[in-house]
Amino acid sequence: MRARTGAATGAGAEGRRPVTAVLTAGALALTLSGCAGFLVPAGEGEPEPTTSYGVHADTLPSPFPSVSLPDRPPTPSAQGPDPAASVPAGCPSSGVVVDMGEVQAALGHRAVGLTLTNCGSKPYRVFGYPSVRALDDAGDPLPVPVNPGSSYMGSDPGPEEVMLKPGRSMYSLLAWVSTPTGGDLIEGDALAIAPAPGLEARTFPLEGSDVRLLDELNMTAWRTKPQ
Repeated sequence: MRARTGAATGAGAEGRRPVTAVLTAGALALTLSGCAGFLVPAGEGEPEPTTSYGVHADTLPSPFPSVSLPDRPPTPSAQGPDPAASVPAGCPSSGVVVDMGEVQAALGHRAVGLTLTNCGSKPYRVFGYPSVRALDDAGDPLPVPVNPGSSYMGSDPGPEEVMLKPGRSMYSLLAWVSTPTGGDLIEGDALAIAPAPGLEARTFPLEGSDVRLLDELNMTAWRTKPQ
């Protein structure tokens, strides 16, 4: 009976050894697991966590300001600028326009101020005299002499060269005699005046019998100050 007990005791001892080994291994595993932060760099051997913030490209702020596109693309530079765009509406193609003021009278002499204005968008070179012609009631030229120079109504210092800026004006004085003492008189109905010979002229009617009688026309050169 004692031998059985010893055998049983020995068998029980052998049966307890694996349990002890298993417990020892488990304890070691727990010990290593608890020291993982010291023995293994954090995160090594593990997949990096992925976090979704729910941000889409269409919700990100744009680094560029909003730009409105034109209805049509600009004209290519190879086509050159639009000639009509360089001259304001109502301005002649030359870029300059002439105007006539009211007729002034003094002792049978008549005079009227002329104005040359740069109505274009670029500077205009001015040097010389206006172009003036007397017209009959049909609009045909009359044989009235037109002379550059001084008159009873004003002196002519001669032409001066000026680069007339857009919006600026120059002036001339046109004079004639309207009495029989002035010589042979011709009755005119209008004056055709242009900034210079060869440029577009404007027609200004002459009103009043004492104004329409013309002997000869005398004009001063364009100048920067009215006379």
